[in-house]
Amino acid sequence: MEEQLRTGLVGAGPWARAIHAPLLADHPGIRFTSVHTRRIEAGRELASPYCAEAYDDFDQFLSTVDAVAFAVPPEVQGELALRAATAGKHVILEKPIAGSLEQAERLADAVEGAGVASLVVLTRRFAAETQEWLAGIGRAGDWTGGSAKWFSGALLGGDYSTSAWRHSGGALADIGPHMFDLLDAALGEITEVLAAKHEAATDLWHVMFGHSGGAVSTASLSMRMPVRPTLWQISVYGEHGYRELSNNNATGADCYTALLDDFLAMIHSGTSEHPCDVRRGLHLQRLLHEVRHRAE
Repeated sequence: MEEQLRTGLVGAGPWARAIHAPLLADHPGIRFTSVHTRRIEAGRELASPYCAEAYDDFDQFLSTVDAVAFAVPPEVQGELALRAATAGKHVILEKPIAGSLEQAERLADAVEGAGVASLVVLTRRFAAETQEWLAGIGRAGDWTGGSAKWFSGALLGGDYSTSAWRHSGGALADIGPHMFDLLDAALGEITEVLAAKHEAATDLWHVMFGHSGGAVSTASLSMRMPVRPTLWQISVYGEHGYRELSNNNATGADCYTALLDDFLAMIHSGTSEHPCDVRRGLHLQRLLHEVRHRAE
């Protein structure tokens, strides 16, 4: 590429350190320039190995970049990403894209109004195996229903077990967007939450969806299950039989690199539309909102 995209990172937690920072720094089309954190010491610690600059002033940080990747809690992202988009910066958003539906709507309006590129880090969606599976399902068509499950012990111990927003939002907020996105992509747009139940002690969610073409799907999610390694699986069934995708070989690094490739292609082609752009994030936020409402 003739010119690298100046890109900054907001956040310095485990996911920022493991995925965002090293892969932004490693991508040939990106110049990883800056880190913004509330505590400047944390930002300096993350930025130093990559010769990036650390800032605790967000406006000053924005002046150094053309694009921003976020790795912060949803309510923080909702506020700061809106400011970044309004300033004309392209954005890479974590899921859920905001702390509330209202905040997500404001963010989506800001991104669309500014005409900037946006992608949501729906990691599994960018795996080559997932794209091949979805393409095969799309060619066959006429699926009656499907199911998804994701069980892990991530909140019982490990790098993310001290994450306050994950404990607060639980599996619905952290895992839900991934699995709902895949069910939606496989079976057609989710138009209705038919049922939802939450077992608080195990953070176990059971959800039933209705899709635009008449298919019905279910999802079961928990981050408090003593399951190692993480188990995730999605399947569809109908007149063409049964097709399943589970724990594929693509790593988080593989998926994030593919996301960055798409992000740069959007910017260099001047498009702001993508299957995983901010509008997708808003659709998923609406589903999260409705699921919580149905489970009350």
